[in-house]
Amino acid sequence: MADTAAAQPRIEDYALIGDGHSAALINRTGALEWLCWPRFDSPACFAALLGGRNHGRWLIAPRGAVHSISRAYRGFSLVLETIFTTDEGEVAVIDFMPPNGASSSVIRLVAGRAGRVPMRLDLTLRFDYGTTIPWVTRLVDGNGIRAVAGPDMVVLRTPVTLLGQNLATIAEFEIAAGETIPFMLTHSPSHVPPEAPHDPLKALAETEHFWAEWSSRCLCHPRYREPVLRSLITLKALIYAPTGGIVAAPTTSLPEQWGGSRNWDYRYCWLRDATLTLDAMMAAGYYEEAEAWRNWLHRAIAGSPAQVQIMYGLAGERRLMEWEATWLPGFAGSRPVRIGNAASDQLQLDVYGEVMDSAHTARRGGLGAARESWPMQRKLLEHLARIWDRPDEGLWEVRGGRRQFTFSKVMAWVAFDRAVKDAETYHLAAPIERWTALRDHIHATVCRDGVDPERQCFVQSFGSRELDASLLLIPLVGFLPPEDPRVRATVAAIEQDLMEDGLVLRYRTEAGADGLPPGEGAFLACSFWLVDNLVLQGRRDEAQAMFDRLLDLRNDVGLLAEEYDPHMKRQLGNFPQAFSHLALVRSALMLAEGERGAS
Repeated sequence: MADTAAAQPRIEDYALIGDGHSAALINRTGALEWLCWPRFDSPACFAALLGGRNHGRWLIAPRGAVHSISRAYRGFSLVLETIFTTDEGEVAVIDFMPPNGASSSVIRLVAGRAGRVPMRLDLTLRFDYGTTIPWVTRLVDGNGIRAVAGPDMVVLRTPVTLLGQNLATIAEFEIAAGETIPFMLTHSPSHVPPEAPHDPLKALAETEHFWAEWSSRCLCHPRYREPVLRSLITLKALIYAPTGGIVAAPTTSLPEQWGGSRNWDYRYCWLRDATLTLDAMMAAGYYEEAEAWRNWLHRAIAGSPAQVQIMYGLAGERRLMEWEATWLPGFAGSRPVRIGNAASDQLQLDVYGEVMDSAHTARRGGLGAARESWPMQRKLLEHLARIWDRPDEGLWEVRGGRRQFTFSKVMAWVAFDRAVKDAETYHLAAPIERWTALRDHIHATVCRDGVDPERQCFVQSFGSRELDASLLLIPLVGFLPPEDPRVRATVAAIEQDLMEDGLVLRYRTEAGADGLPPGEGAFLACSFWLVDNLVLQGRRDEAQAMFDRLLDLRNDVGLLAEEYDPHMKRQLGNFPQAFSHLALVRSALMLAEGERGAS
């Protein structure tokens, strides 16, 4: 398995560009290998990430040997610059997607820096996850090609002469110092005429201005500005601008275990991210994004309380049917490649707590209440009062059967706790006494049934002895104070039994709770949760050291996947992962608050 993975690009070899509608992943070699058009969750037209060149790839790179490659985002933006050094000279490939356009485009500028470098272009377009070969014709003006298949059309404009070869488009050209050659790839519906050409250099200037202006509004501690702002830019790139929904990641089926079956589609919006997102965006001064996310959340859950899901589509779609793309071999041979996510049909009681906590956070942060928010909240609580004591699939979406997960009950407590606080603070009509009594009953139940009688620490589910990193959230949501002996015992037990190479696992997969073959990486968000607990326990030096270690796990352009393999020293899981970056922002905020408190 290790040999198979070593033969493949590493997940951290990719960088992200995006425009608020979709996003592309480009690796260090200059190959764009993942892009879904026109939305994050549309079928991919470049899917080499999960297969090979024939599943869709766009390479722009030097023809000869490359001695070194370096890359970075231009300032605090999503404009990626990759510099290749060769025998003949130096060349930069500048990649970006202009935001807020009428249609979605990828622009690649080849800029000569030194000497005269021979270059090549190899464009293989394959719609519908690598299965559909488009019909390609030349544009009337001769400066590019038009590729059509069914509802999709992609137009490539460039002054470079393009040739067709083996169902791909190729070109060879040279770039001299001081020259810039543009390539603009634009998607639009196939039934409309191609858009008039745009000025690529003007688009670059406008894109850089957009990100410079957006980044300038960030409010964060100077010491943590770089990692926080890079994480917030990544989160901004994962927002579907028309609706405000935030995808968990722009990819599907990047493995959580090399060569294994823990491969899931994350191109959807999870309710579990609700409060973290609001906290992060509002703390950094991005109230527009916070309000758009809050409004998306309320639209998505509107309807019968019994039909609330754990995740939705970008516009709140509910049917996320899961199927397998059997023709794709998967990243590092990790199959199956899944499209859609069957976990959308699961029962997860924690989402009710997330919804109530997000509404509480929005009110407290000055966003106010969404229209009809409180009546909807009351209906949700009426339903939760009837089902809170049922077993569920839990935060981690297990596929091994429902259990009485401790964290699910904690979040049921959060739901009633926040509702009581809002009713009292904002004078909202509510059965406060009934909610208070139920809140206290849930609390007592968790403290009785969710604690190991011997170790006096919280456990994964009632009656079990297994640990779970979600228990680190108990003091963070206010269920118990950080100095409570059971909280301290839980943190200590997790540090002793649930860590590998200083990083936190979600749980021991060997125990079989998730119904999948054992083995996965350390879950990065959980490691940040431990940082937060160390801060709360006054172990600031340890918290700072662990936070710095986690920052070192980011790739060269500051991005994190969902997990990390401490043995192979590689990132794992879908990439970049919103949950990891949200957790990073919260830890940075807690560390910064601790510094202010100590000064």
